[in-house]
Amino acid sequence: MNEEIILNVEEAGLRLDKYLDEQLADYTRSFLQKQIEEGRVTVNGKVQPARYKVKQGDELLVIIPEPVEVDIVAENIPIDIVYEDDDIIIVNKPQDMVVHPAPGNYTGTLVNALLYHCKDGLSGINGEIRPGIVHRIDKDTSGILMIAKNDKAHLMLSNLLKDHHITRRYHAIVYGNFKETEGTIEKPIGRSPKDRKKMAIVQDGRYAKTHYRVIEQFKQFAYVELTLYTGRTHQIRVHMTSIGHPLLGDPVYGPSKMMWGIEVQMLHAKVLGFEHPTTGEYVEFTSELPELFSTTLDKLRKM
Repeated sequence: MNEEIILNVEEAGLRLDKYLDEQLADYTRSFLQKQIEEGRVTVNGKVQPARYKVKQGDELLVIIPEPVEVDIVAENIPIDIVYEDDDIIIVNKPQDMVVHPAPGNYTGTLVNALLYHCKDGLSGINGEIRPGIVHRIDKDTSGILMIAKNDKAHLMLSNLLKDHHITRRYHAIVYGNFKETEGTIEKPIGRSPKDRKKMAIVQDGRYAKTHYRVIEQFKQFAYVELTLYTGRTHQIRVHMTSIGHPLLGDPVYGPSKMMWGIEVQMLHAKVLGFEHPTTGEYVEFTSELPELFSTTLDKLRKM
């Protein structure tokens, strides 16, 4: 049975999603944003977008849907565990692995592997489909990912992520030569009005910030490090394309002609750092580049 939550706004000016995030501490902001997008949040009886600024006296109705019964099977799939304790697991996700199940794709994911490895030792905040998953990276993006083993750790890590207090550095191979060795991109990202399956730079999109630094320059390509200050969907891929440097191998935002038959974006989550949810100490983890990424770099160096 659905749960209904009624809130009466006493302080005006905040975005609807931010207000709900502050009032409903038991849910992550991404979960609440999804409820807004799917029309399960009304303001004075009307559905409003996440950017709506709440007014004093507004009555908010939030409908929390009943969990969907989905049989997610634990599977004995090898996973590269970089670190593990009672609160967190840090894994090095390979390319071509989906993070969590979705309709039509309920097997072979990282979650299936984690359920086998951890048994019942994962947080339940994100529901049966995404147990323990605090953040995700695209199927064809490799690298470091953190998983929460209990609800307390999950909420603390989610808050760090929301407040931009997590270090996230990616390595990528992109097209083109750079005039400047580093720079910052601050452009809002939202759903593309031309193709709803793609993200794009849109005026009313969500604030997004990426810093890039050139590690190595080749004839037609560059090896770069990218630091995320926000975590929008496809942020790096959209931002780099917007300045004329799409990722090598990107089948969605890159050139239609693929170099060397590479059809997955050359993007790797290299570094992840944050305050440990129990000790409060800053911890940082790194992962090696996958083989395809390394061999591609070698080819570029010989061109």
